[in-house]
Amino acid sequence: MNILKILLGAAFIAMAAPALAADDVLDAIDQARKSYEANDLGNAKQSLDLASQLIGQKNAESFAVLLPAPLPGWKADKAQTAAVGMAMFGASSATRVYSNEKGDNVEVAITGDSAMIMQFATILANPQIAGAMGKLVRVGNQRAVQSAEGDIHMVISNKFLVMVTGSGPPDAKMAYAGAVNVDKLSKM
Repeated sequence: MNILKILLGAAFIAMAAPALAADDVLDAIDQARKSYEANDLGNAKQSLDLASQLIGQKNAESFAVLLPAPLPGWKADKAQTAAVGMAMFGASSATRVYSNEKGDNVEVAITGDSAMIMQFATILANPQIAGAMGKLVRVGNQRAVQSAEGDIHMVISNKFLVMVTGSGPPDAKMAYAGAVNVDKLSKM
């Protein structure tokens, strides 16, 4: 009977382990609170900055999941993620490069967590100004700007910038822009 209790206890601990594991974001926030309560404002700010950076990294990782799979005839590199702190206007991004046998490449980037995106969204919302940046196009139900080289720029939910660039042909860039999971991105 004791062996059964030990096995059940071990199973319970094993199942609870992920919940008990330390969360870096919560640890940083807790450290900031403790520092603030101790009137150590420098460390409080540093801990909050760390928490913000860690959240940015998590956002970038979630953007990477939304990058499209390679289209037929193309292969994809591993997605790259980055999070830059507020000193650089703050941004979290995920980028993936796709290439074909002809040597063409297309890069898809999703960027969020940046005040600069709202400014670009304002520009894109005004057709006269956006038209000066390139040709206005629709990618699914999203308005986008397409440059003379076929590069695509679109803002999703006024929070995320999707850029599709590279040496690939304009139709490939449009196909990759259309393959971004805009529905999931807009719900983030």
